[in-house]
Amino acid sequence: MTEKKIWETFFDAHAPIYDENVFTKSTLQEVDFLIEEFALKPGAAILDVGCGTGRHSVELAKRGYKVTGIDLSAEMLNEARKKAKAAGVRVNWIRADATDFKLPGKFDAAICLCEGSFGLLGHRDDPINQPLAILSNISRSLKKKAKVILTVLNATFMIRRFTNQDVAEGRFNLLTMEEASELPPREGMLPIKMRERAFVPTELTLLCRLAGLDVQNIWGGTAGNWGRRNIDLDEIELMLVAQKVAEPKF
Repeated sequence: MTEKKIWETFFDAHAPIYDENVFTKSTLQEVDFLIEEFALKPGAAILDVGCGTGRHSVELAKRGYKVTGIDLSAEMLNEARKKAKAAGVRVNWIRADATDFKLPGKFDAAICLCEGSFGLLGHRDDPINQPLAILSNISRSLKKKAKVILTVLNATFMIRRFTNQDVAEGRFNLLTMEEASELPPREGMLPIKMRERAFVPTELTLLCRLAGLDVQNIWGGTAGNWGRRNIDLDEIELMLVAQKVAEPKF
């Protein structure tokens, strides 16, 4: 199975039930937060990278923003189209890989939430180059001084969760801060081996600098508990807020 096919297969299968996940239940409050942090008037152009079933994209469109959502999974995008149609809004949906997309024009803001591509590694993906490529692509798509908000897996949560035995048995790679897992086979499908990468704030800051982004804040970003607050060591996600200051170096 190819690098792209691993996560594409997973999300294609997961699309019909994605919105049943508990972490999807705070969309309205999350969009309130995004609008307040971006401080953009309706009509501004917002890019949603790894948009999934479009829950943030559609809600932003309902509030008057011009939204483009990109995702690797055709089935996720199908669910997003249904959601936009039901809400009576227009969103520009694009099927693309977050590591190599190119879009015309520049956006006023961007989001990449709930590990929407960032840190979801294929079998041969480099754990530094993959997130850097995504950040660089986002940066290239932004106007100067535009903001991006990401939520990413918190490395301290992984460190405190796993044991030396997990490291020895390959469930957690301490050198790359990634968890290895395998989904059991489904009908007509082989087992899917997955790699999920977590981050510490210092490396996020460095990656952003290489991508032409200046980190303004790193807060606790666990779904359902967003806030301008200090990071809890045991929370699942971090929230990064950065502003474009230069073109990417890579």
